[in-house]
Amino acid sequence: MPVFAVVVGLVLCVRGIERAVDDKVDGAAARVRQGSVPVGARKPHIVPRSVWAGVGEASGTVRTPPPPHYDDKVIAVFVHHTDSPNDYDCADAPRIIRYLAAGQTGARDWDDIGYNFLVDRCGTIYEGRAGGVARPVTGAHTFGFNHRTAGIAALGTFTAGVPVPRAMADAIAALAAWKLGLAGVDPRGTARLTSSNSRSRYAEGTTATLPALAAHGDAYMTSCPGAALRALLPQIRQKAASLQGRT
Repeated sequence: MPVFAVVVGLVLCVRGIERAVDDKVDGAAARVRQGSVPVGARKPHIVPRSVWAGVGEASGTVRTPPPPHYDDKVIAVFVHHTDSPNDYDCADAPRIIRYLAAGQTGARDWDDIGYNFLVDRCGTIYEGRAGGVARPVTGAHTFGFNHRTAGIAALGTFTAGVPVPRAMADAIAALAAWKLGLAGVDPRGTARLTSSNSRSRYAEGTTATLPALAAHGDAYMTSCPGAALRALLPQIRQKAASLQGRT
C-alpha cells in the first residue's frame, strides 16, 4: 500500500478513535446516578474552537496552543465576564473571542485562551481553550483554582444594573449542568478545591470549600463576573440542577 494511503488511514483512524472517546464521555452524564435519581444533563450545542481560532491561528494573531493538560474530572465551574462591550452583534462573537484570545496569548503571554467556554448574549456557546469540550481540560481562568474546574465566560460586562440576557443565563445553566453532570456534581452544592497559588483568596496548599457553580470572585479578589451576573447565580444553579433531573 502506498505510504500516503497508510498515513491517511492512520489519521482517519485516530480521528475516529477521538470521536468515539468524546461520544463515550458525552454520554456518561446520562448514566450517572445518585441513588436512584438520574443526574445527567444533555450536552448543549457548542460551537467548535475552529470557528473563531482557525483564522487567527492561520494569520498568526492567535497563538497555536501546545498540547493541553488534563485533570481527572471537573467538579466545579467558575463564571466570568469578559469586561468587554455589550452592544455587539452576535454574528461578530467569533471575532471578539479571537480578539480576547490574542490579548491573552500576546500581551499576557499565555499559552492559549484561559476560558474553557464562552457564551454570547444570544446564548451561543463557544469552545474556548483547546483540548476537547467533554474532557477535563486544565484552564487558565482562576488563579489558584484552575485544576478540576472549568471557566465559563460571558461575553460582555455585567456590573450592577446591567441586564443579563435571558438566553445567556440559560446557556450558562445548560453548560454547567452538562459539564458538572459528567462527574455527578449537583450545581447547587459545594466542591473542595486546593489552592495552587497564593495570589488567590486562599494561600497555596489551602483546601477551600467553594460553590460548585461559583463566581470568579469567590476564589480571586475581583468583582468578576459583575454584580448583575453574580446576583443571578442562585437562579442559574437551580436551573442547572433542574436540567440534571434534580428536584
